[in-house]
Amino acid sequence: MKNFLLVVFLCFQVLVQGQNNGVIKGSVIDKQSEIPLVGATVELLGAEQPTGVSTDIDGYFKLQNVPLGRRTVRVSFVGYESVTIPNVVVTSGKDAVINISLKEAFDSLEEIVISSATKKDKAINTLTSVSARQFSLEEVTRFSGGRADVGRLAANLAGVSSPDDSRNDIVIRGNSPVGLLWRLEGIPIPNPNHFAAFGSTGGPVSAVNTNMLKNSDFITSAFPAEYGNAIGGVFDLGFRKGNKDEYEYTLQAGAFSGLEAMAEGPLGKNNGSFLVAGRYSLVGLIGAGAGGASSATPNYYDISYNIDFGKSKFGNFSLFGIFGNSDIDFLGDSIDEDDLFAAEDEDLFVKSGLGVFGLKHQITIGESSYLKTIISNSFTKSDIFSDRYINKNTAQERVIRYLEADNIEDRWSFSTLFNSKLSNKNTLRAGVLVESFNIDTTLKDREGQPDLNNDLDPDLVTIRDVDENMTIVQPFVQGQFRFTENLTLNAGLHSQYSTLNEQFVVEPRAGVNYKLSKNHSISFGYGLHYQPISSAILFLNENVNGQSVQTNKDLDFVQSNHFVLGYDAKLGRSWRSKVEVYYQDISNAAVEPFSSSYSSLTEGADFEFDDNRVSLVNDGTGFNRGIELTLEKFFSDGYYGLLTTSFFESKYKGSDGVERNTPFNNGYVVNLLTGREFSIGKSGKDVLFFDTRVSFSGGRYYTPIDLNASVQAGFEILQEDLAFSQQYDDYFRWDLKFGIKLNSKNKKQSHQFYLDIQNVTDRDNVFVRRYNRLTNEVNQVDQIGFFPDFGYRFQF
Repeated sequence: MKNFLLVVFLCFQVLVQGQNNGVIKGSVIDKQSEIPLVGATVELLGAEQPTGVSTDIDGYFKLQNVPLGRRTVRVSFVGYESVTIPNVVVTSGKDAVINISLKEAFDSLEEIVISSATKKDKAINTLTSVSARQFSLEEVTRFSGGRADVGRLAANLAGVSSPDDSRNDIVIRGNSPVGLLWRLEGIPIPNPNHFAAFGSTGGPVSAVNTNMLKNSDFITSAFPAEYGNAIGGVFDLGFRKGNKDEYEYTLQAGAFSGLEAMAEGPLGKNNGSFLVAGRYSLVGLIGAGAGGASSATPNYYDISYNIDFGKSKFGNFSLFGIFGNSDIDFLGDSIDEDDLFAAEDEDLFVKSGLGVFGLKHQITIGESSYLKTIISNSFTKSDIFSDRYINKNTAQERVIRYLEADNIEDRWSFSTLFNSKLSNKNTLRAGVLVESFNIDTTLKDREGQPDLNNDLDPDLVTIRDVDENMTIVQPFVQGQFRFTENLTLNAGLHSQYSTLNEQFVVEPRAGVNYKLSKNHSISFGYGLHYQPISSAILFLNENVNGQSVQTNKDLDFVQSNHFVLGYDAKLGRSWRSKVEVYYQDISNAAVEPFSSSYSSLTEGADFEFDDNRVSLVNDGTGFNRGIELTLEKFFSDGYYGLLTTSFFESKYKGSDGVERNTPFNNGYVVNLLTGREFSIGKSGKDVLFFDTRVSFSGGRYYTPIDLNASVQAGFEILQEDLAFSQQYDDYFRWDLKFGIKLNSKNKKQSHQFYLDIQNVTDRDNVFVRRYNRLTNEVNQVDQIGFFPDFGYRFQF
């Protein structure tokens, strides 16, 4: 493998000769119909020699000989609101690509161009009214402490809590991470993380290659009708297209993201393109330990691609996908006695994999409509095996299989969406998503089990064993209605049907936005959302009259009503503030049929789910409420700033009727990010940059351990009558990142070096407190301390 990477690196040293200037290119489309605008004017502002071009029949433009650095582009079209795009980063190593959507003016105009400021704080999805923000590749790679991970990027946004350095689970407004919907190119996808546990949505390392991403949306509440099967939020990702004019390459190395190679370029005769990237774990190659509480070495790799075949008379076809694998072995002989991931008398082997393969087709119908259809197959798999040594290092030593888990979820998806701009005031969108699941899962465990066969060992009991097929159908219809220039309504209906429990639900959604003035607006959103209970709970076995039965399989969907009120204010050319108040009412959560503190709303906080919760009923309730403030300065004058604050409360009730904290009720989250760039060198083409991030958060709530009962039983027993009654200490972390970007004078190539110092103060943030059966103590493990991440990127 090492020799292969060396050969690849040497091959990529063939550099392309170029100019000391760069290129800005992209496309311009109508924001409502998403149809290309022919003849739109694209101008480069602020340069010594201002230049402009017009878009071609495909809405495509290309500005050449653009001076290096951050540049400003203005796009205009007769009868449309013009848009100004600042801070387009132009380098010598890669063409800068921007895609712009223009909104037709409210009143029909023929010769007047309406001017408006950029709306970087708004979602790409035009039918979104509240609680949404788009993010860019630059932001993912810019923020310190981000590890090139979109999940960790989201943790900087208002309403998101993720005080866990070991995982990138996204807790939105007090909801379990399980409530999140991941989408890629318009279809739902399984958990896109390495070392992912069955039923979860997060993991230690992201499998989403951020260099593949275009601007994407993150929605935290009351999302539009086209999104379903989620009650927490939506991460709507999209892959960018490759360079359709010339070949470009990227080589990159980072402590967390690993070694990476990416290639892109033109494909075929129809202005198609390809984009392919692969990554491999750096620590896996050099054999370094994982750090933190374990000496195990994580191995992982992933491959991502987006192949666009260009425009033809049959429409536009493209292929996209992700494939990844990961594994880690915790061997007892190399484990410390206070390690809570494994034990000295146990060997633990973890493997996981994921794949997404999609075919997308889009065709224009008439002058203002299109039909988009996607067929995809996706899968996740995870294998966990644990062997325990009995009487280790004695003459009576023997080994027994203690845990065995084999989980595969295979999913076929069909999605079709019709979008039509009825007029400059009204847009209609309708479609249907059909997902067919095959879930093949087995879980066998001895933990907490009796010794019924009298062999002196706890029995290896089958807790989950199912090979099940089910289908979920989700039709929707929604529209945007611009009643006046200042008043816009987005409204629609989403519905959902599952063949597993044969439940059909209808979910109304609505959002209103009203401009009080040019720089001030208010918004209100409402949404009814449903989501099935996690598969990790649905298919648990229960012994009923000597037969294994999945008694949770017929549980109804969890129901959630979202209410959001927001206020936006533009405070200057690059400043904006936003306040949102929200309330979320949750019902139909799964609880036990007898008096108990358990609720399915508390699942998803760890690597595993409770495996002894059977015969559950839909009688649980909960609520989330809070207020969020965002103060943001978009990048201008060489610096940016972002302050997000969230104050919230997250509660639930089990079958005992007692109101308790959820484990996600941190109470408050504060993030402060800022960064500065300095042009250096005689020509000012190189850049020195600094970024920093400070995060505060309340600690998570947890259930105390009954130490005496745990010692007697030999495994951890919790005081469930005191569920989530105790709270870890507050979380604090300061990250600092600095580096340099170097642009070549006479070749098309650029270099970037950075050092990202994470947890500068070496703060001991609590990871977990857990019973250690070898020491008969409740031990604490802290999260990652001071850690210097590094990175290098070479583009040519």
